[in-house]
Amino acid sequence: MDKQGGKPAGQRRRQATIVDVAETAGVAIGTVSRHLNGLPVRAANRDQIERAIAELGYRRNSVAVSMKTDTTRMVGLMVPSLGEFHAALLEKLSRKMRLTGRAVLSFCHDMQPQSITEGLEFFASHRVDALVIDGEERLRSQILKYVDEGLIVVLYDNDIPGLPVDRVFVENRKASARLVDHLLDLGHKRVATIHGNLRDSAARDRLAGFHDAYASRGMAAAPELVVSGDWRETGGYACLRDLMALPAPPTAVFSANYNMTLGALTWAREEGLGIPDDLSLVSFDDIPAFRMHSPGITAVGQPVEKLAEAIIELLSDRLANPDTMGRRTVAIDCDIILRGSARRAR
Repeated sequence: MDKQGGKPAGQRRRQATIVDVAETAGVAIGTVSRHLNGLPVRAANRDQIERAIAELGYRRNSVAVSMKTDTTRMVGLMVPSLGEFHAALLEKLSRKMRLTGRAVLSFCHDMQPQSITEGLEFFASHRVDALVIDGEERLRSQILKYVDEGLIVVLYDNDIPGLPVDRVFVENRKASARLVDHLLDLGHKRVATIHGNLRDSAARDRLAGFHDAYASRGMAAAPELVVSGDWRETGGYACLRDLMALPAPPTAVFSANYNMTLGALTWAREEGLGIPDDLSLVSFDDIPAFRMHSPGITAVGQPVEKLAEAIIELLSDRLANPDTMGRRTVAIDCDIILRGSARRAR
């Protein structure tokens, strides 16, 4: 027992109920229920109810509410990792979703099939109102099962073609072409790319943009200048090492994400390779470290805030009209941020 002879130390105090609120406010239980559900009640009753709620510390039972209304006010976000891009999206989504009265629950699956399966089942069993997920084509049949059961899904970053869900993507192909165009405009003839895992639609689109830039000039990239870094920092490191060991190394490199760019920059620094004096280097994705690097790294900036806003707009529309079939795609332009990491070819 505690010193006041009350409940044992550490024991939870009984939560106030709607009955307690009604008794304290001196109104009927139905009146409290109407107020809690956003229905109109007399101003005097409303004020008494609000005072009682504050006095008692009353909290609605969200589980019970979800059973009655078929909504939990929660949205799931499945991410492969909490790197710069996904962490920024989680922050923006959480802040903006909060304004709609919903919370975001995140699940990091590390691209492990069993973990992805567990994440999907976790969110489905917790009856989230919707799920936002970085597409993974191997998940088609699993996600389709939940979509058929009524789960609202929005894909971002990577697509799963043919899945009847809404999508929000940046213009990967167009932005990549613009960035490689910049290098070609500077007179570089041997521009290489370190691309991501081609299992992912973002990797395929960014690589297509690289080839588009060459094709627009009636040129084609030499096969040895197209290498895979698998989205990884270690991949970027190894790829730049191998590219610079070619008999005719590239004079400029387009890296398809920030992890691989960081790996390439690490190798360049270790080898005393000057950026951009010895090699021009540009990147898809912009991170704070690129602004701090000397010189700054020219990059494609993904508009994370616009992505979050588009996702919330699609979700709000679907949640308001749950019987509509989601097949809409929102494509968002990216900015090219010019810094000092690319120079005119010698």
